[in-house]
Amino acid sequence: MTKKIAWVTDTAALLSPEFIKKHNIHVLALNIVFEEGALRETIDMTHDEFYDKLKNAKAHPKTSQPAFGEHVALYEKLKQEGYDCAIAIHTSEQLSGTVLSAPMAAEQAGFKNFVIDAKIGSYPMQYMLELGLELEKDGLEPEEIVKKIEAMRGNAELAFIPASLDQLHKSGRVSGTAMFLSNLLNIKLVIEYNKEGGVEVAQKVRADKRAKKAVIEKLQRAIQKSPVKEVAVIHCNNLTGAIEWKKELEEQFPTIIFKPTPLSACVGVHAGEGTLGLTWVRE
Repeated sequence: MTKKIAWVTDTAALLSPEFIKKHNIHVLALNIVFEEGALRETIDMTHDEFYDKLKNAKAHPKTSQPAFGEHVALYEKLKQEGYDCAIAIHTSEQLSGTVLSAPMAAEQAGFKNFVIDAKIGSYPMQYMLELGLELEKDGLEPEEIVKKIEAMRGNAELAFIPASLDQLHKSGRVSGTAMFLSNLLNIKLVIEYNKEGGVEVAQKVRADKRAKKAVIEKLQRAIQKSPVKEVAVIHCNNLTGAIEWKKELEEQFPTIIFKPTPLSACVGVHAGEGTLGLTWVRE
């Protein structure tokens, strides 16, 4: 007998309202903690409101995982609605405690839960959900679905270019001296997720054009391994920049679909408004 599976994720995936509604995805909101308190992404504020608050904040905000009580309440609700289990795909354990909280919350609710550490954020998390939904439709058991999602996890890559080091400095990621030299010399960082789910500086280059070239070269290396059908042009409140880059990329890679995709506000806290990047999952 096929089990009734609930699909759970968090706002690091930043799914569209249409995708959430179509597939009945249950989303836990990450928190942005300002001086006046925590605000839940996509619930207590829009992204426009977030970036307005970020510009005017006297103290730099912090980020935090969904409240544990909300986690427990979700699984209690799913249990009452007759689900047999949940498959939860959460952003990297190295960046958020959500992955660790999920099994504890489910246990407290007395509900079966399979938790997957996506080891990444953004578009690849949606890709994992899409794969899981297809496998569920094919009648696979939850354990088999989880194995297949985890097997393709290594094909996901993401690289982004912070607009400036100002936000990284405010959040304690770089020193004041590094920020000063970066602004003086127009140094741009290319930041990537590694295979363990952490983020690291992959390259330091002069000017935006070279930074974009470094990200494109990463995409080219990926294509040499196996096909890439779709690439998300990710951005922090920089749709105009994403659309411009999309047009350039379509000329260079005519067989790939490029789609502008906003990043979670939690990324904006650290990387800053204007950030651009690319993310994909190899076939």
